[in-house]
Amino acid sequence: MRVAIVTESFLPSINGVTTSVCRVAECLHLLGHDVVVIAPDPAPAWFGPIPVHTVRSVPVRQFPTGVPSGRVESLLAEIAPDVVHVASPFVIGARALSACHELGLPSVAIFQTDMPRYAEQHAPGPLAPQVANLAWRWVRRVHALADQTLAPSTASLAALRAHGVERTALWGRGVDTTLFSPAWRNHPAARDLRARLAPAGETLVGYIGRLAPEKELDRLAELAGIPGLRLVIVGDGPSRAALETTLNRAFGCGARPAFLGFRQGADLAIPYAALDVFVHPGTTETFGQTLQEAAASGLPVVAAAVGGPLDLVEHGRTGLLFDPALSGALSACVGHLVSERAMRERMGAAATAAVAERTWPSLTATLVEHYAHARRRMAPERHAASRR
Repeated sequence: MRVAIVTESFLPSINGVTTSVCRVAECLHLLGHDVVVIAPDPAPAWFGPIPVHTVRSVPVRQFPTGVPSGRVESLLAEIAPDVVHVASPFVIGARALSACHELGLPSVAIFQTDMPRYAEQHAPGPLAPQVANLAWRWVRRVHALADQTLAPSTASLAALRAHGVERTALWGRGVDTTLFSPAWRNHPAARDLRARLAPAGETLVGYIGRLAPEKELDRLAELAGIPGLRLVIVGDGPSRAALETTLNRAFGCGARPAFLGFRQGADLAIPYAALDVFVHPGTTETFGQTLQEAAASGLPVVAAAVGGPLDLVEHGRTGLLFDPALSGALSACVGHLVSERAMRERMGAAATAAVAERTWPSLTATLVEHYAHARRRMAPERHAASRR
């Protein structure tokens, strides 16, 4: 099968969308499919053996956003794929779905970024509901063009259906259980990092991911004062400077948070292995890929009881879910795990077992079934139009 992946984000940008696209592209290629990527520039001309075509972009909040020009349609017409995979469609993805409609190409849209929730968070207070409604109107319009829309969690699937998005199904995300593994704990680099961060045997509680407003990392200030805790932040983004100021002020003269910066590959697996508890305070996650990586690394996860984490954290077994509307709920959950080593270890082992089968090859095989369904579903008149 010839698959064109149109994505709003790609290398060198690193985020959840880029990671998913890269893993899916690799697995599709290994399964014998012919894969082509269309992404905003700057992007490499090749991703391994997979060709990458670029469209012009403009920077938005330090993020290259593709310009929805006619080049998207001309590339799809030239590539002539059997199916078009559109990752987190909003700008060039919207143009791609419109082009699929005109060209008679079957399409699968991957809902991954909760733009309505982001828009609501960043809009002025009185205007927030109207802004969110406008964003949902756009999401509904864009996804109406897709033959199949895939949601990453039951919460996002319910939200899509509640807002009138049709032809939806559930499709999660894989995790690299070879890269992210408890086995890294015995690596000298992980032991050295732990010794440096916790010289007095502190319990290391960490967040790993993009440092941006929608991640709501200011909530981590609530952890100041928990005895024996050292906070570790891995990642980078537009909120880093402000976050360092906020958290350093909150923790005061105690053990200030350690900011380790951006990491990837084995350099990312090492801090996971050095931690004792993983914490994710955000409330806008449609899935939560780093929660799976933490679980695969043997960590109990503390996350907000909303959105994607509801599918990924089994409260009391693989981690703890906190009520983000309840003051002190986050610190209570984290404090409980900091004080109970046996509970941490039991939950971490259960978390690793829970994600053992969620590999990218298995998730990609399921995705191919969705591709086939989209090809069957494509309206006969569109299929006929593409042959004229």
